[in-house]
Amino acid sequence: MSAAGTSQLGGPASLDDVLNQITTTNSPSSLNHYLRSFAPKESRDTILASILASGQDPLSVLDPQRNTLGYLYILSARLHSTSSPTPTLSVIEDFCSQFDPEQARLAPDRVTLLAKGIVRASESSNNAKYALPSLYSLVTRYPPDLSYLTTLHAIFLKTCVATCHFTAALPVLAVPITSVDTSLSDLHYNDNLVYHYSGGIALGALKRWREAEEFFEICVSAPAQVPAAIQLEAYKKLALVQLIQNGETVPLPKYTHPALVRLFKASAYGAFVKMYPTQVETLRNFVAKEQDTFIQERTLGLINQAIERAPIWLIKKLTATYLTLGLTDIGREVGISSVEDVRSIILDMIDSGEINATISADDTVTFADVVPHFSKEDLDRVLVQAQEHNRVLHKVERAINTSREYLSKALKNKDDGGWGMEEDMFPPGMGGGTTWADD
Repeated sequence: MSAAGTSQLGGPASLDDVLNQITTTNSPSSLNHYLRSFAPKESRDTILASILASGQDPLSVLDPQRNTLGYLYILSARLHSTSSPTPTLSVIEDFCSQFDPEQARLAPDRVTLLAKGIVRASESSNNAKYALPSLYSLVTRYPPDLSYLTTLHAIFLKTCVATCHFTAALPVLAVPITSVDTSLSDLHYNDNLVYHYSGGIALGALKRWREAEEFFEICVSAPAQVPAAIQLEAYKKLALVQLIQNGETVPLPKYTHPALVRLFKASAYGAFVKMYPTQVETLRNFVAKEQDTFIQERTLGLINQAIERAPIWLIKKLTATYLTLGLTDIGREVGISSVEDVRSIILDMIDSGEINATISADDTVTFADVVPHFSKEDLDRVLVQAQEHNRVLHKVERAINTSREYLSKALKNKDDGGWGMEEDMFPPGMGGGTTWADD
């Protein structure tokens, strides 16, 4: 191998020299070292983004699977170059579907650069959705399995949300994150926040409220010395999702940063939660006063869905107090003057199993306790899910118990009454306080 930064003739390294190293070096780790150091940092990607002396495209010479590492360096450089032609969509998709994950894991920063370059190229062509197939291939093929959080998760989810292709994210969102390996991906603290925040938005858009709630809560409660801006945004959406799903908010985990709670309570969202559920007119009058805030923060859709659900939660409260009640009386309590509208809401609630009630000929509603019904298929599905969760927890527990960092921390603090996560448990660069740029 030629010395780093020099060609075989002793001059500065050219792309022809780089290509020669890529095609003749048998050791991927040695090749990775060369590609990181063959030229000064400020000129390295310029060389990688150029063409061969013959005018030939180096990507047409290399094989995406056999020459994954070299192909990755050149392709990622090309996608960020302003002086070189952008690779075609077919070239990008072929690489993402054929690359060798073992080779690619030697250069996690270049994988991140590639993903960002794919998004950049698709946005510049005004077709951001074209990035999704390639990003999906990357995020599903690069890590050992989808339970490993990578930078690709956040990039892929943000693109799904930005293009409103929410269902494309479901296969990725279906796998819980249980592993973090900073040698596998050049992760930062915000990657976890962005992934779970974007996941919550995608699931909320699909009205999968319970799953959206879980993703938003993970984002909100992530430990940090100083809460990030995205965590407050997640908290706002989390509260609205809980109102839609439960009719009330649920207490956050105790390890949530207290500043987030204070900021939320002092916001318009805190005031909305405090008065909810109440009559629709009262809620709409409040929203009208704060409409600019809700529009600017893109939460008006969730606000309106929560308002639409308010009569349902008010009726459910009545079932805890009354055994029978007339439709007119119910309408008066929930703020709906039309008896037919009240009847329609109650019938929908009966059909969906939200209440157990009957409506007599004289418009009297008789309430009864809801009797849960479970089919054998429901029980089998829950049992399978419990077994899978048990398997995942055992896997995580084994990984923790073999962690040198965990064991040394445990021994150091063995005399304490109980110890939890402290700031020094996180790698450099993963501390809190990072703000999140706009979508």
